[in-house]
Formats: sequence, structure tokens, C-alpha cells
Amino acid sequence: MKKIYVNEEWCLGCHLCEYYCAYANSGIEDMAKALKGAAINPRIRVEGDNQISFAVSCRHCDEPLCVKGCISGALSVKDGVIEVDQNKCVGCFTCVLSCPYGCIQPADKGVIQKCQLCTNNSHGKPVCVQGCPNKAIVFEER
Repeated sequence: MKKIYVNEEWCLGCHLCEYYCAYANSGIEDMAKALKGAAINPRIRVEGDNQISFAVSCRHCDEPLCVKGCISGALSVKDGVIEVDQNKCVGCFTCVLSCPYGCIQPADKGVIQKCQLCTNNSHGKPVCVQGCPNKAIVFEER
């Protein structure tokens, strides 16, 4: 299964992946309209300092602790992708605490959000990968 991988030696720390992610999950067709004046809440985030930076997003683990810890059944695995059903999420944030990588975050509506590899929109491969100017984020099988 293809997953998102980060080549941290190529990451510029530009945060464009965060903007592309927020746009892809906004439901608005025009990027300028989707992001202008909005506080972005991406499912990927850039961490690091002046020496090294890297993007952090869901690893879609083979044995996901977040799914095992989800008390409402909102998290499930479908074709190797860990998906969230926000209608089932009760906002307990057990999955946030369970994720060893810190990839699940509170969403604006009191539930959680996480990378779903852009399976919930029509962009094909993840938009963060498409928008990375230095090709530091890749979508491949390893």
C-alpha cells in the first residue's frame, strides 16, 4: 500500500503542505477562496527548527493503536487507510493520546481530524505531495 513518506533532508520548512492540506479538506474548489482570511487547520504539520524540518502526518500503521483505543468506533481501517467517521466521534480524544506519532488532532467541531490520504476528496494522490515544491513529501510503497 502506498503511504506518505518524508525526506527530511529535502524539507524546506515552507509549510506549503499545510496550506494544500487545509485547502484539499475545505470542500471549496478555489484555493484562494478556501484559505483567504481563514485560520487553517491542516491534517499535516511541519515540525522542526533551523537545522532540520519535516512534515508529520498519519503513518497509517499496520497495527493502529488509535483504532484500538477509539471507544466510539469512529476510527476504522479500510484498504490500509485509517479513516475517521466524524459522525461517530464523541470527542474523547483517546485516539490523540494513543497515537505514538502525534498525528491525530482536535478538529474545529469538537471531534478529531487526521490524514486520510485525500481519499475523501477528488484530488487523486494526496494534495500535500502534489504541492511540495522540493518533493520532500512522497507517496509511494516501501
